[in-house]
Amino acid sequence: MQPILTLRHYTHDLIVHSHDHAQLVFGLSGALDFEVEGHGSQVLQQSFVVIPSGAHHACGSPKGSRCLVLDVPDEQWLTRSLGDHAEASRRLLDNTARLSLDAGQGQLVNWLANSPVDDPLIAQQGAVLLLASLNHARPAEVCARRLPYAALDAHIEQYAAYPLQVADLARVAGLSSARLHARFVAECGQTPMDYIRSRRLHKAVALLRETTLPIGEVASRVGYGSQSAFSAAVLREFGTSPTQLRREADDKSR
Repeated sequence: MQPILTLRHYTHDLIVHSHDHAQLVFGLSGALDFEVEGHGSQVLQQSFVVIPSGAHHACGSPKGSRCLVLDVPDEQWLTRSLGDHAEASRRLLDNTARLSLDAGQGQLVNWLANSPVDDPLIAQQGAVLLLASLNHARPAEVCARRLPYAALDAHIEQYAAYPLQVADLARVAGLSSARLHARFVAECGQTPMDYIRSRRLHKAVALLRETTLPIGEVASRVGYGSQSAFSAAVLREFGTSPTQLRREADDKSR
């Protein structure tokens, strides 16, 4: 059985996943970049983020952060443990949000963080007290504006021939790699690297149709060192080969 309360240290290593239970992440020190279903924020002291069951999320902390994490076991546990508070807790856990802690809630989080939370009784009772105290937690700022696709596309276009990483697009968007990854998945249904690959291949198709550049040169201009790898990527993306795309363009120009 997964522990209810755990202390966790986050680093620059990106964590991207989902799980079949709700989770609350409370900031203790440092800043944790968090993205849940396209909503991004930072988890700091005196704040926490709500991750509903099944929600896709990503997080990372370039300078390191320490957090208290509450993994809610299941609906039965919620009903059995919180009684009259259960319905308010369900409403809290059903919606992605970053929320602020008041002074009393912050003291409770810090007390639990300095307690032996690996003790099942302390973890159980501490989680119940913490959830019950959050019924009136205050919403904090959550950023949900769309990604700057024009700027991202221009950057990919300019550097299509060079190695591109998620961090490159993150700098253009003014986001952490974790937040950019989750925003792409939420808004586009694909990862940033999938987006880069797709944009490169669409540029390649334009070059095949509009120029007489050799196919190997086209491959090089969109970041492929191997013509065979390029041909395989075009076939997967468009269901046809670079040679066939060029032949079709030639036929139309006659």
